[in-house]
Amino acid sequence: MATIRDIVFDCAHPASLARFWAAVLDGYDIAPYDDAELERLHQLGITGTEDDPGVLVVAGPGRPRLYFQRVPESKTVKNRVHIDVDAADHAAELERLRGLGARVLGDFPEWTTMADPEGNEFCVMKV
Repeated sequence: MATIRDIVFDCAHPASLARFWAAVLDGYDIAPYDDAELERLHQLGITGTEDDPGVLVVAGPGRPRLYFQRVPESKTVKNRVHIDVDAADHAAELERLRGLGARVLGDFPEWTTMADPEGNEFCVMKV
């Protein structure tokens, strides 16, 4: 039986998009790197800059990780898979997400569709 390891986002700027999603989701943060991991990444040419090929965002055990990988092409069509999030105060959460750089794409009776700073769609459910 399979389990989710990572939800992967193709993007132009992994570090900034990872910071956006770490701020969106409760309990998530940029993965910490110890000295051994930093050395391994350095050997691969990954130096901790905006040009890095990927950034991992993690939460506690049992929760899926989010991985942001740099790709050369930009998003051109609607996502085939997206994330839905819950918020106790829908209006306040929409305002908070706008402040982080998201924009509203559509408002529906049970959810609001938004886009992250690179245009990836996600929904804020009305609970």
